[in-house]
Amino acid sequence: MNKKIIILNGSPRMKGNTAGLIDAFVQGAEQVGHTVKTFNLQKMNIHPCLGCLGGGKNPDSPCTQKDDMDQIYPVYEEADIVVLASPMYYCSITAQLKAAFDRLFAVAEKDGDYRNQKKECIMLMAAEGDTRDNFEPVEHYYHALLKHLEWKNAGEVYAGGVMKIGDIKGHPALDEARQLGLSIR
Repeated sequence: MNKKIIILNGSPRMKGNTAGLIDAFVQGAEQVGHTVKTFNLQKMNIHPCLGCLGGGKNPDSPCTQKDDMDQIYPVYEEADIVVLASPMYYCSITAQLKAAFDRLFAVAEKDGDYRNQKKECIMLMAAEGDTRDNFEPVEHYYHALLKHLEWKNAGEVYAGGVMKIGDIKGHPALDEARQLGLSIR
């Protein structure tokens, strides 16, 4: 079955290590027939959530703020899988990804009980640190987020030891990302 996949790329580097993971994943996913749309958040005008609880009234533009999130909302709503892609910044995802993800709450506001749409989710992350416990804070956040949203974890790829642009070249995580894309059913 062809799945619709949205990738929220939180990396400020358009040709960095996170982009390498995304490219490998997309190659695999598209090879088996899935549709993928990537949003490079660094290049978009996205404001942080105001916590106003005023969203959900306009189905086509659910947030009270009018910015580039209006490009993301329809793709997100149609997506079967959401890919969170980010380098690790101080034991977490980037501000770009966090701001965009927080703003997805406006879609939940369309439901009177603030229920989120059911999705599958994937985490792709590059980081300087290369020890297993390096990724523990992000893994904890990611799994807590999925539990809260009642989303299914469709996979995680963590690439450690990659800080400078190009460090990802030849990294085993590229094959993991490609295989993850190929494995989506």
